[in-house]
Amino acid sequence: MKLFGKRVITDATQGFVFTRRALVLGAAQGGVGLLLAGRMAWLSVVENERYSLLSESNRVNLTLVPPRRGWIVDRTGKPIAINRTDFRVDLIPERLVDRDKTLAAVQRLLALSDDEMRRIRDDLDGGARFQPVQIAENLDWNRYAAVSVRLNDLPGIMPGRGFSRFYPDGAAVGHLVGYVGPASAAEYEKAKDPLLITPGFKVGKEGLEKTLEPSLRGKPGAKRVEVTAHGKIVRELTTRPDVAGATVRLAIDAGLQSYAARRLGTASGSVVVIDCANGDILAMASMPAYDPNSFSDGISHDEWDMLSQNDHLPLMNKVLQGLYPPGSTVKPMNALALLEAGVGPHESVLCTGAYRVGSGLFHCHKRGGHGMVDMRKAVAQSCDVYFYHMARRIGYDPIARMARLVGLGERYDLPVASQRYGTVPDSAWKKAKYKRDWTAADTVNASIGQGYMLTNPLQLAVMAARIGSGRMFAPRLLATGAQPVADPLPVPAEHLAIVHDAMDAVVNGGGTGGRARLLVPDVLMAGKTGTAQVRRITMAERRTGVLGDAALPFRLRDHSLFIGFAPADVPLYAVSCILEHSGHIVTAAPIASDVVSYLFDREKALARLERLEAEWGGGIAQRMAAQAQAFRAARHPAATGPDPGEGGGR
Repeated sequence: MKLFGKRVITDATQGFVFTRRALVLGAAQGGVGLLLAGRMAWLSVVENERYSLLSESNRVNLTLVPPRRGWIVDRTGKPIAINRTDFRVDLIPERLVDRDKTLAAVQRLLALSDDEMRRIRDDLDGGARFQPVQIAENLDWNRYAAVSVRLNDLPGIMPGRGFSRFYPDGAAVGHLVGYVGPASAAEYEKAKDPLLITPGFKVGKEGLEKTLEPSLRGKPGAKRVEVTAHGKIVRELTTRPDVAGATVRLAIDAGLQSYAARRLGTASGSVVVIDCANGDILAMASMPAYDPNSFSDGISHDEWDMLSQNDHLPLMNKVLQGLYPPGSTVKPMNALALLEAGVGPHESVLCTGAYRVGSGLFHCHKRGGHGMVDMRKAVAQSCDVYFYHMARRIGYDPIARMARLVGLGERYDLPVASQRYGTVPDSAWKKAKYKRDWTAADTVNASIGQGYMLTNPLQLAVMAARIGSGRMFAPRLLATGAQPVADPLPVPAEHLAIVHDAMDAVVNGGGTGGRARLLVPDVLMAGKTGTAQVRRITMAERRTGVLGDAALPFRLRDHSLFIGFAPADVPLYAVSCILEHSGHIVTAAPIASDVVSYLFDREKALARLERLEAEWGGGIAQRMAAQAQAFRAARHPAATGPDPGEGGGR
């Protein structure tokens, strides 16, 4: 209503406006109420499970329990890699009160080095507060107890018992089984598995520990604890036990493996023993070696420097990764190839001590020559000139085919991270690699296992086993199920008999391998010696007849090799042994003899080894134990008393 041009607001108008606004406001409030009620219904009904889980995770912390690693045992069930009780100390960052004071006290009690303390501080700075940090593991009882009785003064410190890896035979199985260690950052990033960053959990780093990781790992357990909003532990709830990894049984004979490692002593070399019945690898020792217990416990910088700078290469598995000219050990195989090509076993060659090819002169190892030589005498006396002559007669390609047939140059299906399989050269290989034709000089060099030819010790053992047994089996490392029946070696039985007789003469008939006779009188070994040159011999040395290995630096001395099988008439075991850079002073034959003798008369072989170790001033077990103790003392100068269950090589 307007009066004199002005709007007049009456009570009725005001009432209408108020009522309209009240309705709008009421509708808005009702809408908000409905929205809130719907949201509450959604949260309480539809997403009830989700928020219950979130609430539970705030109230309960879940800690993974590392699984016990599966055992590795030998063919008889004897332990090779096992678990033992591990005294350890961890730190819970969120429960720390005075970090510097606590760490200083722990360092004093556990005699931790400055390097270890830096690692602990880095882990604290880089990790989440709820994630435990490892302080120390594999503690002796005195240090573990010293921390345990002072827990009231060490908030955040958590001692515990778990399991750590232990290798009873120490260095004797180092290259065979490898070792375990904490997962690397790259391994965690790849797997995104929280188990990998759980204190105390370790993965395989080398050897069988690495390649068999899926079988050995097991499944983790879990421990649930109730905590306050600030992370303080209220009580422990249920615990789910871990599931231990599977036990892996090897074809290895642990006693023989340990004996072979000890018999090598301080020499740089390897021994491989194969069962001629089925191809089982009974021993594959590479020495010197590292003690896997040291690596699993955490190797010191001093120990690492000692191993990595050693010219005997203790970090390399010589059985699978060492490549050597096979030298004269290939002569029995050459004889098989000659017989296959039609050369008669009684055909003779005059050895005068040298053989001319063009303008080059190739010498026999016997300066004055062997005179008239047939195949048996050539193998027994290791006459180079005979094989120079015969190899040129048939060409080297047929010999290369026989070399591959008996296992040289072959890569075997084994659970190993890597293996180097060398070279069996022939004319096609040289043409492809060097774009040059094969020459007569190449044939002469290869005929005595020199030149381009390279093999590893396992291949040499397989060659000995295939020639001895006459079967084409493959070497086996895992004792899983029955080994398939191997096909016969496609070589006439009469040819094998001729070569067996010649190899018997090497050891028992006045040949070059007389030192390979077994300690067991009624068991004969058949075999073949070899010397592999790593340098060119000068004419002055040829003229004087003095090769001078003793005066040469270690890396320039010749290798000594031996292959064989026993018994000579019905082969049960085959062996290969290589001594790196041993020259003409120490030979591989006696070592191979003692190792094979162990299989026929253990007591006699052990008695001989004990006499030798007494002459050496202690065996490898004692030397490794003393070395390990010295490194522990350097790392923990304040520690006293022996570790419970302390072990090393036997």
